Amino acid sequence: MTPRPLAIVGPTGTGKSALALAVADRLRDELPVEVVNADAMQLYRGMDIGTAKLSVAERHGVAHHQLDVLDVTETATVARYQQAAAADVEAIASRGALPIIVGGSMLYVQSLLDEWSFPATDPAVRAKWEHRLAEVGVAALHGELAEVDAAAAASILPTDGRRIVRALEVVELTGRPFAASAPTISAPRWNTAIIGVDWDTPLLDERLAQRTDKMFADGLVGEVVSLLGRGLRDGVTAMRALGYAQVIADLDAGGDGAAAREPTFVGTRRYVRRQRSWFRRDHRITWLDGADETAANVDAVLRIWRDVS
Repeated sequence: MTPRPLAIVGPTGTGKSALALAVADRLRDELPVEVVNADAMQLYRGMDIGTAKLSVAERHGVAHHQLDVLDVTETATVARYQQAAAADVEAIASRGALPIIVGGSMLYVQSLLDEWSFPATDPAVRAKWEHRLAEVGVAALHGELAEVDAAAAASILPTDGRRIVRALEVVELTGRPFAASAPTISAPRWNTAIIGVDWDTPLLDERLAQRTDKMFADGLVGEVVSLLGRGLRDGVTAMRALGYAQVIADLDAGGDGAAAREPTFVGTRRYVRRQRSWFRRDHRITWLDGADETAANVDAVLRIWRDVS
């Protein structure tokens, strides 16, 4: 019998990776564990400091998949991730190991666990809306989306040009609202046990501030400069990552990157609110308090994982 997968999800900075490794350590004598990353920006090679990617040494010998699989010039897509990550999960389970899906990229997690069927894309229609984006700007195009699909506009940030274009493309191609193509929350794929990790907001804000300070102290600006030399500006998704986008903006304004610290923290805190709102809608998730003792949380994770029928 192949092991049932486990997913550990939740907002940025809550300790998901540390909990997954603690579970792996507890199960070391029972069965092997392999991790499947579900953080969109950790897919990119060289984007290490700003994504808090675990180094090889920090992975404690646990195999990790869907890390460092894209160059910064490549576009990360939910559809590509879903296909590749699903293959990883099934291959891990077939080896008799426990797949643990770890991350907080909302669409990536749900596409994987709910087998999201993606609407077709049309290069000509996509190009039309991309041209429109360049012509009128992201705010105006968001307004145009609101006119044809108010629900989609409400769920997409007015600064997210790529998702606005995709929503308009889907509406035009299908004649239906963008949300009609979204996955429904039902029994999770592979009967996966889903654990959420969160903290009280003031405590998590403090952790995010410390995390941001550490990134800049560890050399985030230098990492961004290095990646710019490798084509970061040419990437559709990589250059928009939290921290990276803010450093680029400061460098372009003539700064040395240090002033990007505060907008990075503010942007991360805002993103955490979106993650929390998204994941809290999923009734399948059992939530743990990240502030609790690690051993107690590992006990809870394993109890839930074993009890899922």
